[in-house]
Amino acid sequence: FVPPYGRTFVEVMSEKYSPENFPYRRGPGMGVVVVPTAASQGSPMKDRLNLPSILVLNSCGISRAGDQAEIAAFCSHVMELDLSHNKLQDWHEISKIVSNIPNLAFLNLSSNPLAGMTLEPRCAEAFCRVRRLVLNNTQVSWDTVMLLAREIPELEELFLCLNEYSSVRASSVACPTLRLLHITDNSLQDWAEVRKFGSMFPSLDTLVMANNNLASIQDNKDILQRLFPNLRSINLHNSGLNRWEDIEKLNFFPKLEEVRLQGIPLLQTYTNAERRSLMIAHLPAISLLNGSAVSDSEREDAERFFIRYYLDYPEEELPYRYHSLVTKYGKLEPLAEIDLRPRCRAQVEVHCEEKVQQLNIRLDQTVAELKKQLTTVVQLSTNSMRLYYIDKCTAFGPEEMKYNTRALHSYSIQDGDEILVVPKTK
Repeated sequence: FVPPYGRTFVEVMSEKYSPENFPYRRGPGMGVVVVPTAASQGSPMKDRLNLPSILVLNSCGISRAGDQAEIAAFCSHVMELDLSHNKLQDWHEISKIVSNIPNLAFLNLSSNPLAGMTLEPRCAEAFCRVRRLVLNNTQVSWDTVMLLAREIPELEELFLCLNEYSSVRASSVACPTLRLLHITDNSLQDWAEVRKFGSMFPSLDTLVMANNNLASIQDNKDILQRLFPNLRSINLHNSGLNRWEDIEKLNFFPKLEEVRLQGIPLLQTYTNAERRSLMIAHLPAISLLNGSAVSDSEREDAERFFIRYYLDYPEEELPYRYHSLVTKYGKLEPLAEIDLRPRCRAQVEVHCEEKVQQLNIRLDQTVAELKKQLTTVVQLSTNSMRLYYIDKCTAFGPEEMKYNTRALHSYSIQDGDEILVVPKTK
């Protein structure tokens, strides 16, 4: 079935990359020259196209392949092909394009209408050299995904976002080379579905499943260790996880070192600092959390915070991790509450010749403003007084307050300190 609308891959390619649009060869070996043979009746293509090895033909209304000989002639050096946002809905047409690009390693078919379209096994063979395959927002069936995974012997990265999957079917044949699975924005809620990825993709290194409403992680340590032996990074942003037990289970993935976990119900009641500290303390092997590195000192601070956080909890509510951290650091005392805000006022003794007077002064004012305040106390004009600050607690002598614009709190004035007012001599 070939849809009646749309354009061919060959038309779009020759139009976009014709010599009129690209009169200069872009770098060595970029231009492809096809020598017309005597038999060919004047090909509709120009005899030269300046085709890059990364070919981007997105949003061009492509629905069919066009002349396969032309594709083979011009695309032998193409390594990456972006056909996203086109009108391709026939796998047979897509395989005609792909089978004529022998070095194709990356293929993006996102946002083509592939829902309900069947892929024949013989067509699937055309994709065998692809290593990175993007099928986001295509509604491609899970059976088709599994057929492609079987037929592509060195598939490394697979993108299946926005495809409305709520369940997946495990394949009897594993795909041993897949390292990255990007399956965000689907409807996977049950861990029983996620578990299948472990047996299907035993080399999986990175699992990105943000924006799936996953409720919990239901497997025990033995199963998680066996199913995900190589998983190094997991993204569970905006999942439905709401128990610390689920977070603790992440420790059972033997190689896990990077976790992304924001926007989950469990963390809603905590401050940002509490979230990060509690998460780091729960996950001793993690070196990257939500994209930022965890240093040794941050980990120690987080673990100490964790012990103090749970100090007053009843024994039966203490998380598993609490006991191992108490073994490491001992039972810590609560931190003393220290108010680090700068003081606003101080009670000082003002000495002027024989006279001593108690005065409550504002510390956010300047030396000039203090002099003004003192004119009512010592009967001197601001111009005819010199001020000295005497710190009761140190052995240092008086410090002259020379600079009118300096703020009083920068002298660290405390209650009980002295201000000495000396008349200027003519």
